Amino acid sequence: MESAKPLFSYRPYWAKRFGSAPFLPMSRAEMAALGWDSCDVILVTGDAYIDHPSFGMALVGRLLEAQGFRVGIISQPDWRSAEPFRALGKPNLYFGVTAGNMDSMVNRYTSDRKIRSDDAYTAGALPNRRPDRAVTVYAQRCREAFRDVPVVIGGIEASLRRIAHYDYWSDKVRRSVLVDAKADMLLYGNAERALVALTHRLAAGEKIGEIRDLRGSAFMVPRGWLPNPEWVELDSTLIDLPGRVDRHPDPYAETPSPQPSPAGGGDGGEGKVQPLHFISREQRRAARQQARAHSVIRLPAYEQVEKNNVFYAHASRVFHLESNPGNARALVQAHGERDVWLNPPPIPLSTEEMDRVYDLPYARAPHPSYGDARIPAWEMIRFSVNIMRGCFGGCTFCSITEHEGRIIQSRSEKSILAEIEAIRDKTPGFTGIISDLGGPTANMYRLKCKDAKIESACRRLSCVFPDICPNMSTDHGPLIQLYRKARALPGIKKVLIGSGVRYDLAVKSPEYVKELVQHHVGGYLKIAPEHTEAGPLEHMMKPGIGSYEKFKQLFEKYSKEAGKEQYLIPYFIAAHPGTTDADMLNLALWLKRNGFRLDQVQTFLPTPMAMATTMWHTELNPLKKVLGGKARAVPIVRAGRTRKLHKAFLRYHDPENWPLLREALKAMGRADLIGNGRQHLVPSFQPAVTGHPAAGARRPAAAPKAAAPQRGAAPVRKPRPRKPAPRRAP
Repeated sequence: MESAKPLFSYRPYWAKRFGSAPFLPMSRAEMAALGWDSCDVILVTGDAYIDHPSFGMALVGRLLEAQGFRVGIISQPDWRSAEPFRALGKPNLYFGVTAGNMDSMVNRYTSDRKIRSDDAYTAGALPNRRPDRAVTVYAQRCREAFRDVPVVIGGIEASLRRIAHYDYWSDKVRRSVLVDAKADMLLYGNAERALVALTHRLAAGEKIGEIRDLRGSAFMVPRGWLPNPEWVELDSTLIDLPGRVDRHPDPYAETPSPQPSPAGGGDGGEGKVQPLHFISREQRRAARQQARAHSVIRLPAYEQVEKNNVFYAHASRVFHLESNPGNARALVQAHGERDVWLNPPPIPLSTEEMDRVYDLPYARAPHPSYGDARIPAWEMIRFSVNIMRGCFGGCTFCSITEHEGRIIQSRSEKSILAEIEAIRDKTPGFTGIISDLGGPTANMYRLKCKDAKIESACRRLSCVFPDICPNMSTDHGPLIQLYRKARALPGIKKVLIGSGVRYDLAVKSPEYVKELVQHHVGGYLKIAPEHTEAGPLEHMMKPGIGSYEKFKQLFEKYSKEAGKEQYLIPYFIAAHPGTTDADMLNLALWLKRNGFRLDQVQTFLPTPMAMATTMWHTELNPLKKVLGGKARAVPIVRAGRTRKLHKAFLRYHDPENWPLLREALKAMGRADLIGNGRQHLVPSFQPAVTGHPAAGARRPAAAPKAAAPQRGAAPVRKPRPRKPAPRRAP
């Protein structure tokens, strides 16, 4: 993988003399108090401003401040006019626009397209404080406010819409957000490197339309544009092949030898056999890397993927195959007469860079303008610590990999422990309990490929499916040591693990499971099998239920050894692509056998650019080659009644679901499961009153004995406030 300029090696901008602000200013009065006459960068966000590294606008704002720039925040502006976007005046360099830590459509709507009644990222949890497709709307208002100021978009909403994508809420394929937002540039993924480089270059006088070499950036160019004559455009329909696709240098190629000059008295070498010069393996590797560095892959155009499902699935497949920073090539996709150009993904941050980003002078609190208003997202993360970012799981329904990448970026032990001490000493209301040490997952800290060369050449979509790659380290030793040191800090009573545990990795380290279960579980531990049946799990790229059973055995063993009564809380998804009615019935029977009565459950929500969304939209499987008549069909649940049925199977114990389940069981030829015995799934009688609280009890009614089946209730799978930081502004 190519090296990158260190994040903190730039010469600070002249405004560094102002120092750091208690909070990044949200008003002219705050700017005046800091001695500022203007802002160099103004960040516009759909979230309430909380000055904490788990919130994108705070992280990048403090990062730019550390580079010497004056950064202002416009939080949740009224988007119905451009006036609120003029609140801090005209920025000297650019507007940075983000919808916030969550996609605005996921934030506002349920999987059934119903508007949510609250917003965890708003003071008082008030709903409707951001527009639909907030990035597009905010960017357009910034342009109206100051037409000559560049607009840079980023964060998870922009990142997941950087090419043409299926939009579940409008049920159509939409253009790249760059086109609709009319932004000058999009920074995707964890954009710290690109953001810092861009800001310094704009401050030095470069025009944003001339900056075309930043990794992790996307922009609009004329159709057919190439950076220089060395670049070659490749048709994606010709290169969707396993393994490398570059032309290999011929090891037997003759290298011309210098010919003696006739003036030198020689005979010109006529009649002599010239020696062969073989190209070494390193030379061949260098030649391949050079060829890739100057190649751009043309994806099917927006107009093609909009109308043709095969082209859409193919574009999705190529997009995901070109996601490794070590070997990804640039991508280009036509939108009318212009192209959307995507540079390769950003180089991940080093541990030292991560530490410095998280050690910036955050106030670690909401902006004072919110007073005592409760902000649920802040309440959730105020006593937690983000220890890593990225995920190599590659679950097809999840957007973490598309946004943060597969390479794990971990903080140092010293930095993490220092943040725990800062929480202990500075965060009001701290009672000695750290609510989480984690990130996208709980137990990928410091896990990585055993060989850097293999990692940079790999094109697998997951490091753990169908099995854990033999090149992937599963050593949980550093994480175990971190847990032990964290709970040994003075004033720390308990360190809980709130992030989801990747149990197929955990069982590779029984010592980790023992440490986790005996010291870091507060009675309940959430994990996500998602399903029990092979069909859905294959389309999710999740491990078989056997891995869950192994983890369950270890969990119960170590809980018993510690004399603790603890329960697993499993998550499941209804109506995921690849799921049949029979699959959901088998899952319901498994739940009943194991004594689970789930409370609220989640129906599959197609989010932009996820592989499962591609399956849902096209009914084709992009995990396999789709061109040349090789596309594999995927069973999809679209009808509202069937989606409701799949969800009902997960709550087989709820009397309100019994009529629907009885009807379905009869249609499936499984009327034998209707009755009043223990072997039946639903009773034959219907109570006069349904919907009583006992139908979905959240906790076990009584402590189950060791031999009794465990019972638990999974919390609603509504998107939670997401802890790992940016996701990200701009």
